[in-house]
Amino acid sequence: MADTPKLTAGEKTQVAWYVARMCKRGIAGETVYQADLEAKVDRVIDKARERAEKNAKKK
Repeated sequence: MADTPKLTAGEKTQVAWYVARMCKRGIAGETVYQADLEAKVDRVIDKARERAEKNAKKK
């Protein structure tokens, strides 16, 4: 993800929480379903990207 936008403190916290949950599931086993958490991380990053584009248009 070369075009990852700058995240706010809240977004960083959300992403860190989801990554920690993914790690916990990873410890449980390699076959544990994690796509739901990956989708949540993608959603947070997509919202941040939309916010960055919106702010760039204002300037």
